[in-house]
Amino acid sequence: MRALAYFGQNDVRFTTDLKEPVISADDELIIAVSYCGICGTDLKEYTEGAIFFPPDGGHNEISGNGLPQAMGHEISGVVEKVGKGCKTFKVGDHVVVEPTGTCKDRYRWPESQNANKPMCSACSIGMTNICAHLALCGAGLESGGFAERLVINEAHVHKIPDHMPLDIGALIQPISVCWHAVKVAHYKKGGSALIIGGGPIGLGTILALKGFGCEYIVLSEPATIRREYAGKMGAKVYDPTGVPFDESVKTLREMGPNGDGFDYTFDCSGLPITLNAAIECCTFRGTAVNVAVWNNKPVEFYPMDITHQEKRYTGSMCYTSEDFEEVIDAFETDKIDIASASHMITNKVPIEDGVDGAIMRLLNDKGHVIKILLTPNNNGELRDRRPVELNV
Repeated sequence: MRALAYFGQNDVRFTTDLKEPVISADDELIIAVSYCGICGTDLKEYTEGAIFFPPDGGHNEISGNGLPQAMGHEISGVVEKVGKGCKTFKVGDHVVVEPTGTCKDRYRWPESQNANKPMCSACSIGMTNICAHLALCGAGLESGGFAERLVINEAHVHKIPDHMPLDIGALIQPISVCWHAVKVAHYKKGGSALIIGGGPIGLGTILALKGFGCEYIVLSEPATIRREYAGKMGAKVYDPTGVPFDESVKTLREMGPNGDGFDYTFDCSGLPITLNAAIECCTFRGTAVNVAVWNNKPVEFYPMDITHQEKRYTGSMCYTSEDFEEVIDAFETDKIDIASASHMITNKVPIEDGVDGAIMRLLNDKGHVIKILLTPNNNGELRDRRPVELNV
């Protein structure tokens, strides 16, 4: 099977030899992948080494799977085959994948040495998004969406309306990350919000906040194209390029509705400087949320930056099935505008060109790209297998 596979740090390559997926549990189904987005986590796995993937020579705690695996966890596609116990889906359904793998999925790999281990504390009370052994389809658990097909159990699949474009469907997963972050913040309508970082998660957080009725959103981002698209989505924008940290914080605080910061801030960059900015740009009793995925590295933190004005700092991890369903419904009820979401998609690239035409561009050309979707089955529109530039 054709795939763009992860072999290790700085070693992602196109292959035609990845094993075809097969149904081994009755509730599994096979999906022909239409689109799969490249996530910032994928880029960190490539440049910095295993985060969700097992290290070289290692195996995933839940599935027992090792490398190589097809990358990709922002997946939309069409159901190609269903197991005999699959109750919800039929061949031809348009679907998106909720790619988390948790203790509740161990049954799918009965031959794994960890198949009979008890559930972790989080999974035992239903908080599977913070499973102690959290893994992702396409990032450690099993092969994902940078391949022609994948297999997954139906509990991790959500149907989307046939009239929803499948490329927009590939945005459901990253927007669900953002939706969950807004819920973790305990957002209350009427509150103001600052987003730091205008990549796909930052732009997705604009859409999620709009879905919750937020009308006062500022995004701080150095890349011109990302500020432009944030403006099209209805946010005010700020360019921190070349501005000293203290001056940027002062300006951003003044951009708050009362000139004294924001009720909610979302760090979608994951840098020490953005962590501190998210905290300092909160107003009193404001809430700062880390949405970014960090590697295992320490940063300096000053507790009084929170204590002085009774601020809150918290993290948001992944999403739940409920978040996926709510995001799909938000598109259906126009709480999230499809046209606005489409601004995030700047390129569509076949998997053969996935390293140079997609991964390296996202790493080195942030001024011109935002969200690149890979097209493993080419969808009838990329027969010449060259990158397609979209005018949005």
